[in-house]
Amino acid sequence: MRFEKSCGAIVYRKFHGNTELLLVKHAGGGHWSFPKGHMESGETESDTALREIMEETNIEVILDTSFREVVTYSPKRDTMKDVVYFLARAKTFDAKPQEGEISRVKWVELHQIHDYLTYDNDKMLVNHARARLK
Repeated sequence: MRFEKSCGAIVYRKFHGNTELLLVKHAGGGHWSFPKGHMESGETESDTALREIMEETNIEVILDTSFREVVTYSPKRDTMKDVVYFLARAKTFDAKPQEGEISRVKWVELHQIHDYLTYDNDKMLVNHARARLK
């Protein structure tokens, strides 16, 4: 069995009195999710999350590591993957998708987020974070 680990965050901002979350649409698969990616050697979980958010979206954030959720799944046969998610408040808002990896980046109001998210695990993450996001 092979093991993989990625880290990312539910990135949010307050905009005109609403809470919005930052979603990325992955090139190829075309699914909507949160920015995340593989840990590199020597990185901490928070290092990885910050790097991946910047690489995938060009957004600067303040990471809240007091919210930490782990999603475990099998992306392919004989592989298990943990994805560690934090909350992150956006410091900048002008998102730019990572060329070749991300086809679109979009701010979505919290009350509409379930209409966009592809996977139930991501919907569950938002439900766990909802009280902290309002």
